[in-house]
Amino acid sequence: MTDTVLLVIDAQQSFYHRGYRETPETPAFEQALSALVAGCQQRGIAVVDVLHEDDDEAFRPESGLVTRLPFLSHQPVATFRKRVHNALTESGLQQWLEQQQVKHVIISGLRSEQCCETTARVASDFGYQVTYVTEATLTFPITHNGITLSVADLRHRTESVLINRFADIATVEQCLHKLG
Repeated sequence: MTDTVLLVIDAQQSFYHRGYRETPETPAFEQALSALVAGCQQRGIAVVDVLHEDDDEAFRPESGLVTRLPFLSHQPVATFRKRVHNALTESGLQQWLEQQQVKHVIISGLRSEQCCETTARVASDFGYQVTYVTEATLTFPITHNGITLSVADLRHRTESVLINRFADIATVEQCLHKLG
């Protein structure tokens, strides 16, 4: 195994159960994430799934929805479960990454500005090199105080706060090219 790991964060049926599968961005996300997973596996990069569990109905383990999205067919080298926004706290992932001597994490999954971004920030704080593959993340419009931020707005905001601080921003093609 290399010192790089692809994290597939919260790419689980809980979100599609809430109607997120019907968003216009979903097909491109599925294609990008599939290409990223396949490209990493071809290069010997370990793929790790992280699933979110909490007391919300769709995120309870007994709901049967805390399972990987059906378009993903890879076999992860490990699967971790979390109850907070970032994938490293209290899930066992941080300790596993240390045991595997991982230095570089690639971020993908759901939701761009929440769990994916939070994981990128925490990973950077822990000293990991972080590559954030925006097109392999998915999010949904958010309305607050009568103002709706579109998916494009949220992606731009996420990239803007991460770049040159917490993560390198890359497309799937750029990420895979850098991996060789």
